[in-house]
Amino acid sequence: LHKIDEVLIPTVSPSGVSNRVYNPTAWEFLENYDTLISNSQTPFRVRNFRQKVQQKGKQDIYKVEGGHTFFIPIDEGFGNDRAASIDEKIIDGHVIPKQVLFTTPTKKDVPYQTLANGDNNIRVVILFTQEQRGASVVNYVKSHTLFGDGTHTPGVVLAEIVKPNIPVKNGVVHLIQKPLMVVDGSVKKLLEEQLDYICNVGNVARHDNFHIPEYFQEYDPGYFQRYPDYLANIQYQEQDGRILSNFFNAIKDAGPAGEDFLRTLDKGHDITLFAPCNRALEGDLTLNAILRDTPRFLDILKMHLVVDNRLYVDKILQESQARVFQANTLNKGKNLYFNVITSDINRTLTVEGGGVNATVIQPDLAATNGIIHIIDRVLGVPYSTVLDKLRTDPMLKATYTLGNLQGFNNQLNDTRKRFTFFVPRDKAWFDAKVALPSAIKKLFMKEYAYHATSTLERHLVIAAESYSMEKIKQLSNDSNTFGTFGQQREVELPTARGSLRLYVEERQDNMDPNSDSSSFIIVWKGEKIPVFRPNVECTNGIIHVIDAPFLKESDIQVSAAYVIAPHVAMFILSIIVLV
Repeated sequence: LHKIDEVLIPTVSPSGVSNRVYNPTAWEFLENYDTLISNSQTPFRVRNFRQKVQQKGKQDIYKVEGGHTFFIPIDEGFGNDRAASIDEKIIDGHVIPKQVLFTTPTKKDVPYQTLANGDNNIRVVILFTQEQRGASVVNYVKSHTLFGDGTHTPGVVLAEIVKPNIPVKNGVVHLIQKPLMVVDGSVKKLLEEQLDYICNVGNVARHDNFHIPEYFQEYDPGYFQRYPDYLANIQYQEQDGRILSNFFNAIKDAGPAGEDFLRTLDKGHDITLFAPCNRALEGDLTLNAILRDTPRFLDILKMHLVVDNRLYVDKILQESQARVFQANTLNKGKNLYFNVITSDINRTLTVEGGGVNATVIQPDLAATNGIIHIIDRVLGVPYSTVLDKLRTDPMLKATYTLGNLQGFNNQLNDTRKRFTFFVPRDKAWFDAKVALPSAIKKLFMKEYAYHATSTLERHLVIAAESYSMEKIKQLSNDSNTFGTFGQQREVELPTARGSLRLYVEERQDNMDPNSDSSSFIIVWKGEKIPVFRPNVECTNGIIHVIDAPFLKESDIQVSAAYVIAPHVAMFILSIIVLV
């Protein structure tokens, strides 16, 4: 006995119809659709898909006994010669075998295998998802072509379920708005079609965590051993009504440069667009000011586009195994940095651009000339303080921990000051531990917190303005900073403890393709330190992520006796003086 939350209407021809059909199979449903489904129930027709099934000789998959789930696209979804793209594999990709999946009880964003996963290189899964639209819930289905070929493009195709849960003898039928697996529009066209709802797909309360179904192991065990929780754990955050159209309209309002950008989305090849859903565009003062500053907005806009590189999530995950993966954008010198954050069995993909971390909430939307990842923030518009950035960035955890030992971090939340913080990334501290094992070990011990604070104060510039890498390089190259013999002198910047003397160089090739750092190098006390991520903007300053700390082994010299903190020493000294 199963308790259900709605009445199931039997699929039966109405009285008065000759050759009435009772409890049809999925094929009998397709054959007799016009008599089984009246206009009062739904205005949709399915003749185009039925004809393609007949032409390709695929009737048998709709007749097979057992319990299966069938997706049938309606005629309205066959515009733009879409019917010509329907082949045998695409028809197979509309059937989930051996499982009867009604929309309400089926777990959302869980991948189910399709009949397309046969003895070939095509791998297609289907996922159910939902959108909260006012008081109602709209159901969607997504096909995800994991492995494609020259005919079938990898990526996600999203379709609304316009008529769900039609029971048939051998399972259940869902009528969908357009065919799955068919990729026939550019990035620009896909944005225009989905901009009003794509940000909210997946905003209904999520299911519990789950593991990848065992059936995947039948097809490519190695793939899911590498990324065992990939499909399950690209997490979709609740979107709270955010819409993509705000950003899209801002592009159209940007004049000729905006038109050029849209042409790239329409005509460019192998592009990857990170399209932000952000309701803040409606009221955020900083964002609104940027929208009025066309050159600044275009700089930010170009940061959202990667050209000549289709960055599927699968590729990003592979590249992120050995190092922090980064990609060049249309904005020269502004790279995107990717992180895969793992918590228990959950895995979340984030992207950073211009100091802003965004979460990928809808990955791998497929277009003819590239792909779209929907993200939850506009990149390049700072919204966090230096402290917030330090606390939340997954590659800056060691510096954040060090700054907490004696309260150094507390000042970084002050929005009345302008900071320039040279922050060693976690790998920098790890490498330093190999080179200076004793010094680094002491530095992270609570007993030596004074040395930790002193070291970090050397990395923190506090001044009337923040210093970008370009600004420091300009100061380094100033004609007044060269000595008698032409050697380059250092720039002196005021820090929390004294001053910091350094100068900045830039690689002549601008970017070494074999390097995972930026083109800038800091020269400090004879050491050349690569800048991994320059100019991470915050609301109260700039962070430069560097590949080595400003630290010499001689900086940390302690006696074998127990180290006394300075304030304790002063207290003891005052007692001695009184005595």
